Amino acid sequence: MSTNLLGIDIGGTKCAVIYGIDHDGRMEIADKVRFSTTDVDATLSTILQELKGLCSKHGLNASNTQGVGISCGGPLDSRRGIVMSPPNLPGWDNIPIVQLVQDACGIPAILQNDANACAVAEWKYGAGRGTQNMVFLTFGTGLGAGLVLDGKLYSGTNDNAGELGHIRLSEFGPVGYGKAGSVEGFASGGGIAQLAASAVKEKLMMGGKVAWCPDGDLSGISARTVAEAAKAGDELAKSIYRTSATYLGKALAMVIDLLNPEVIVIGSIFVRAEELIRPFMQAAIDRDALQGAAAVCQVKAAELGESIGDIAALSLAATL
Repeated sequence: MSTNLLGIDIGGTKCAVIYGIDHDGRMEIADKVRFSTTDVDATLSTILQELKGLCSKHGLNASNTQGVGISCGGPLDSRRGIVMSPPNLPGWDNIPIVQLVQDACGIPAILQNDANACAVAEWKYGAGRGTQNMVFLTFGTGLGAGLVLDGKLYSGTNDNAGELGHIRLSEFGPVGYGKAGSVEGFASGGGIAQLAASAVKEKLMMGGKVAWCPDGDLSGISARTVAEAAKAGDELAKSIYRTSATYLGKALAMVIDLLNPEVIVIGSIFVRAEELIRPFMQAAIDRDALQGAAAVCQVKAAELGESIGDIAALSLAATL
């Protein structure tokens, strides 16, 4: 059995309107329109115009299409379907996006933040398939989380569940989520860059040299450049990833003890640098987590790759 789905992925620089078909648990991207995010009025107009265009082109309506999933950065009110001033979307102040979309195409719509949407995508179509209790971590520029508990997305009382990145692991450390020593500070692209800049500065001040930062320009350091150096055998770079991975493991041990999930799925940097992260992450889990809970929880790399944004929006529609 096949099911028609529509998705809207709203980002700070790009947006997409997607038509997908669920073939009994296998997602096909049948059509997609991408365009730049500009000012709020123009972007909303383009979203609704392209949505109506896809519906007209493919004969989609409320009788043959399950829903429209809308993925957007928070904060937002998923219950009322309102986008509430996300920092990456200036001017998007209390936008009733669900109502606007439903009025435009007559098809039921649902809104969730992008981390929750990605969690649903990996749960329905990726590394979390077949589970009832799954945690998804973005581990990209920042660190966000989405929770699937007892077979349903859990977003909390006012859409603030899953903010694992905000938890403080140490009084001192790299800053993430506006908080020194937070999970995001240690386990994110921005956090790894901060750890690396500090380590490189210390070595340079001691008269040493760093091959992957030859000119001493700390602003050019990124998680990717550190990973490349670590994979090539550089000991300083490997130590930076060891620190990040150890603190990630400490955070995952808390998640395992608190939620007792079957699987934790981690995206982005973990997918690209799993061999640098997993051994030290796992050592921290083994040391800190309850043995019984850790024994039934697998940590997996996300499977959906670059298509996760499209599938995330469509997977929300599949929950309607």
